[in-house]
Amino acid sequence: MLGKTKTDSALGKWLQRLTAAIFLGGQVIVHLFRGRFNRRITVEQMSAVGPDSLLIALVTAGFVGMVFTIQVAREFIYFGAGTAVGGVLGLSLTRELAPVLTAVVLAGRVGSAFAAEIGTMRVTEQIDALHILKTDPIDYLVVPRFLACCLMLPILTILSLLTGMAGGLIIAVSLYQIPQSVFINSIQSFLQYWDIISALIKSVVFGGLISVIGCSWGLTTSGGAKGVGQSTTTAVVTSLLAIFIVNFFLSWVMFQGLGSALVG
Repeated sequence: MLGKTKTDSALGKWLQRLTAAIFLGGQVIVHLFRGRFNRRITVEQMSAVGPDSLLIALVTAGFVGMVFTIQVAREFIYFGAGTAVGGVLGLSLTRELAPVLTAVVLAGRVGSAFAAEIGTMRVTEQIDALHILKTDPIDYLVVPRFLACCLMLPILTILSLLTGMAGGLIIAVSLYQIPQSVFINSIQSFLQYWDIISALIKSVVFGGLISVIGCSWGLTTSGGAKGVGQSTTTAVVTSLLAIFIVNFFLSWVMFQGLGSALVG
């Protein structure tokens, strides 16, 4: 009975914080329309989100592209469809793997940092000091991080997409003797402009989710150092859940119905 009570309490607290995150997201949009944000901090956060996360995002994408090619190329060649390997890799990376995996990397690295940093400010009463100085924490802390994630994640996604395709190309040429021209032509035949646009749309949405959830969990932190650690962990888990759930609905809206990537 005691264990069930603790579980219900934890779930109730999580739902409260999720509701707070939803309201925070609305406040961020309102503040953006009013043009209220700190430009200097926004540039600093863009550096932390973008260049500082670039290496791990590219390494992840490169190995994902290589592993995907290893798994797919042999089967496609067996069925006489080796010329489609590049196109299938391109579609998979563009529509799903690149935006989702890059967002997952960012959630683990940046979302956790947001929650820990703002959570520490909360438990050390630095947030209260901002109020005393008549500085809105949303303008000063949340909006710059929101803009940084929404602006930098699409760029990271495109770079990850290119790196993943390069990794797949290396494996296809070196291990399966698929000509480079055939691989590239297959990508060009399969991919459409909408596939690239959909990846960018997903990246912007995921960036907003990561930033709002990380900041919201930080702002609602309590309980000292232990609370900061719990907020950081829960923020990452919640961000991952949000990315996967929202990705399903975005994919449903963008790609539902019958059709083929080969038909313009």
